[in-house]
This record gives sequence, C-alpha cells and structure tokens, in this order.
Amino acid sequence: MPATSPPDGSADPLGDLHDDLLAWLPGQRWFPAKGREIAGLRTVAHSVISTPDETPTVEHAVIAVSFTDAGGGSGEEQYQLVLGAQVHPPGDLEHAVIGRRRSGPVDEVVYDGLADGRVSRLFLALITENATRGPLRFVAEPDTEAPIVGPGRPLLGEQSNSSVIYGERAILKLFRRATVGLNPDLELHRALRREGSGEVAPLLGAIEGELDGEAMTVAMLQGYAANSADGWSMALASVRDLLAEADLRADEVGGDFAGEAHRIGKTVAAVHLELAHALGVRPLDADGARDVEAWMLERLDRAAAAVSDVAEQRDAIAAVLGGVTQAGPATVQRIHGDLHLGQALRTPTGWLVIDFEGEPSKPLADRVRPDSPIRDVAAMLRSFDYAAFHQLGDWEQNADDPDPQLERRAQEWADRNRSAFCDGYAEVAGTDPRDTPELLRAYELDKAVYEVLYETRNRPSWVSIPLRSMRRLLTGVGRAER
Repeated sequence: MPATSPPDGSADPLGDLHDDLLAWLPGQRWFPAKGREIAGLRTVAHSVISTPDETPTVEHAVIAVSFTDAGGGSGEEQYQLVLGAQVHPPGDLEHAVIGRRRSGPVDEVVYDGLADGRVSRLFLALITENATRGPLRFVAEPDTEAPIVGPGRPLLGEQSNSSVIYGERAILKLFRRATVGLNPDLELHRALRREGSGEVAPLLGAIEGELDGEAMTVAMLQGYAANSADGWSMALASVRDLLAEADLRADEVGGDFAGEAHRIGKTVAAVHLELAHALGVRPLDADGARDVEAWMLERLDRAAAAVSDVAEQRDAIAAVLGGVTQAGPATVQRIHGDLHLGQALRTPTGWLVIDFEGEPSKPLADRVRPDSPIRDVAAMLRSFDYAAFHQLGDWEQNADDPDPQLERRAQEWADRNRSAFCDGYAEVAGTDPRDTPELLRAYELDKAVYEVLYETRNRPSWVSIPLRSMRRLLTGVGRAER
C-alpha cells in the first residue's frame, strides 16, 4: 500500500519545492490570483498514489497559498496538485517541470503530473478498478464502464481546472481549487445521471479524498463530447458575420445564431426540470426573497466600493434588485450557477451543458444554495450581450469613437438571440421567464454588477461591456422581447 505522509511542519514532503512552486504557480492558467502578491505557501495534505514498483512516483497534494492582501476574500486559498517525480523524466515533460528535490541519495525532477500520459493512464485504470490508494478513492459510477484507452492528453486553454482527454472518449477533470465537501459539478451530474439526462455528458467516475478530516472531491471522469464546438465561439462567429454585412438584418445573415439560441434555451429548461425532479423544489417565500435581495445588495456594495460607475448609481441599482421581493410567487431549486455560452457544447446531435461547479471563488455553501432558475436564464442573457459587444470591440478600429450603426447591429444580434433563447426555454419549461420581468431584470442587473467588478479587477479592457448593459438595464430597455 502506498505511504501517506501527513505534513507535520518539521518534515514537509514538499518543503524543498516551496520556492519552485511559488515561481511556477503564477504561470498556470488555472491559478486565479496572478495579480496578487504571494506571501507564502504551506503543504496542507500530501499522499503518494503510486506503488514502489511504479514509475514515475505519483503524488497528490493540497497546498495553501497566502497573500499579502485579502483580495476581497480570504487571505489564503487552497489548491490541488498532481505531481510526477523521477530522476530522468522524458524530454517531452520539460515544459511541465516545477523543480528538483532531494530523494535519498539522488535528486529527482518534480513536474505537473497531468502532463505525463503514464500518470493519467494510472488514474483511469484505478477508477476502472474502484481502487483505493492512501486517502484517495477511485470510484467508477455504477453500471458504467470506463473506456480502456491509452494515456490522456492535456486539454489546452482551460481556465479554472485542468483536464486530460482519453482518446476522444473520456475526459478527467481535476478540480484545482481544494474545498471541503462534495463538488457541485459531481453532485449535480450524479443527480442528472439518475434522471437519465441527455443534456449532459455521461458521468463515468470520480476521485474522492479528504481535507481537514472531511470528504473532498478531487476529480471527475465523464464521456468526452468529440466533434463539438462551444456556444461562445459559435456566437462570436455569428456576430462577426452580421457586422460584415452592412445591409442585411440578423435573420438574413448566413451565420444567424437564433436557431441555436432557441435550442440552447430548450436544453437549459430540460436541465432545470431534471434537477427539480431529482433534488426538489420549494417556494421562494417572503423571507427567502429578502435573503436573495440581501445577497445581491452585498455584492452591489462590494462593487460600489471598488468602481465609481457603480457607486454613482448604487441607489438606482438597489431599487431594481428589490424586484426579487416584488415579483410574486416564485420557486427555488438547484441550478447551474455559472451559466454562459462557454458552458454549452454543440455536438452533432444537440447541445450539452457542462461545468456545474458554480463560481469557484464562492464558498461551497453559496454554490449549493437553491436559487431561482431565473438566475441561470439571466446569466445566459448576459452572455448573449457579451458575445455581441465583445466582438464589436474587436471589430471597431477606434473604441473611443464607436460607430453607432455597428452598435445598433450588435444590439440587434443580442436582442434577437436573447428572445430566441427565452422562446426555447418557455417551450420546454412551460413558463416564460419574461412573465416575471421584475425578477428577470433584478437577476440580470445583479449579474452585470458582478461582471463590472470582475472585469475591473481582471480584464479592464472588457469593463465597458457590462457597464453598457448595466446602464441599459437601469432604464429598462433592451430586454428579451417576445
């Protein structure tokens, strides 16, 4: 049985690597705190997954990174690492090297294990076997058979997590942010699997462990949606086609996206119905509505403290957010929680919804709290706005002097696709999100306020997109029309 090495301060199994890790972390796409100054690092948990006769040595670790500032949240964040270690790694792993450490009489090279096909192949085999290695449990879903294929290859371009793809048949996602509890992505995929959902990729297995003596989700294995395209990329191409045709309406352009937007709406509604059946629904009573409004106002005040454009309109925004207490009867249930066009995949047979983790920066309790399905609807409507005006920003030569005609065409595209999405949603759900305009407007404005703060901190060149939408939502124009 592989050894488990609980850190005790005096014998930190990663102690020799701390300086190397501090230099390596800011270069990783999944590390979200690139703009913050790191104060230090400590090892929270460490275990050896491989057996003594297996090469390379494979380790799982949780590290805690502290910062010199609170960054609007905790001064310390925890992340999961999968490490490979050997004296002479293959040359194709040079890009993944973290550093060197002393191991007995020799120095060994330590690297990001997910870049090594032998490590990803070991993980797949252990899931298939329902194996236990140290504190980690490799679990195959009941009545499923994981594909027996070769080593995985890393998925490029990912942001919050890290994934490897097995022969276009399966994908293993390592949740980089380490949190106590069952990850909502795994929890909701299990619930949807029980419902026989065709709107998500099949769940095949998971890796589960412990953190601070409680259960933690390490990774999950799903079927891979080969030959798929994400909704964000498809939407940008559609907007580009429209802007290139000066004398055609959105419905006359060959790349018109409205049919796909309608199908996405149907898919999202089906997911909501399946989650409601699997995990239940309850009324949003007056106290619950006031709680939702309070969360929105907290987020508004954080944004107002950091962004003058929000501070100047704080009271007007708060009045719109009060729509959640004025909308009449509503229900809450488990929802996606971070829905946008990039979380929808177009396959040859239809659309799939992916990544039910919620906003990873939020505490787990907030991500699993039941909420109105309108929050997901509003988030997708915001995504159509983002696609239209992000592409417009790339198209325009002079961002300080925008072309009014191009702006109108971008808005035309957004309005057309927002309406098509709501039409599709209503067709399956049996209720139209536009029937509760105060609630929809409140959730959409809340999302825009969040986006303003996010873009201010992370992508200042994008902040004009949510600011434009925030001003429009305050006037009540530009909503999804019937």
